[in-house]
Amino acid sequence: MKNLVKKWSHVALLALAVGIVAPAQATNAPKKGKWEKIFDGKSFAGWHGYLKKDVSDKWKIEDGAMVLTGRGGGNLVTDKEYENFELELEWKISEGGNSGIMYHVHEDSKFGQPYQTGPEVQVLDDERHPDAKAGKNGNRKSSSLYDMLPPSAPAKPAGEWNKIRIVVNNGKAEHYQNGKKVLEYPTTGPEWDKMVSESKFKGWEGFGKYAKGSIALQDHGDKVWFRNIRIREL
Repeated sequence: MKNLVKKWSHVALLALAVGIVAPAQATNAPKKGKWEKIFDGKSFAGWHGYLKKDVSDKWKIEDGAMVLTGRGGGNLVTDKEYENFELELEWKISEGGNSGIMYHVHEDSKFGQPYQTGPEVQVLDDERHPDAKAGKNGNRKSSSLYDMLPPSAPAKPAGEWNKIRIVVNNGKAEHYQNGKKVLEYPTTGPEWDKMVSESKFKGWEGFGKYAKGSIALQDHGDKVWFRNIRIREL
C-alpha cells in the first residue's frame, strides 16, 4: 500500500511539474523581428532604381540622408521584399515639393511606376503644393493614404523633418506621424475594395493586389530628403 501511495505521489508531482512548465511554453508569443537599418547613411546598399539595377546620380547622400536632387532620378526600391512589417524613417520636403513612400510594390515591366501596385503614404508641402487641396477632405495631404484616406493631424512644414512610422500587419495598416497615430485602415477585404473603387485607382490591374513587396521612395521631380530608415518584420 505504501509503495502504491509513493508511486502515485511521484505521478502527481510529475503532473504538477508538467502543468507548470507546459502552459508557460505554450503561451510564449512569437517575437517580433529585430530592427534592421535599411539605409546606412553612407551608401545606397540594399536599394536600386525601380526596374533598374543601379541608382541614378540624381540621388545623392548628404549629411546622412538620401536626397533626390533633381527630376529624372527615378524611384528607389528596396532589394528585399516585405509582407508584415514596421517601418520608421524621417523625411523632409522642399518648398512646393511632392514625393511619397510606397509599400508592397511589385516590380514588373508591365507596371511602369511603383504607385501602380503599392499604396502610397503621401509626402508633400501641404501649404504650397496644389495637390493638398485637390483631393477629398485632405486625402492627398502628407501622411494620407494617397487619394483614399486623410490623416487626422498635419505634418510639419516644408524644410522641417517629419518622422513617420508605417505598420502593416495581417491585413491592417497604421500611419504614425511625429509620434501620433494619424490613420488606420484594412489593406484587404470589402472595405479596402470600396476605398479603391472610390479613388483614382479604380480598375487598376495591380493596385493593392500584392501582399508582399518592396518599399519605394518616389521621384516626383522635387527635392526630397529621407534618413534614419529602419524596418522590422512582424
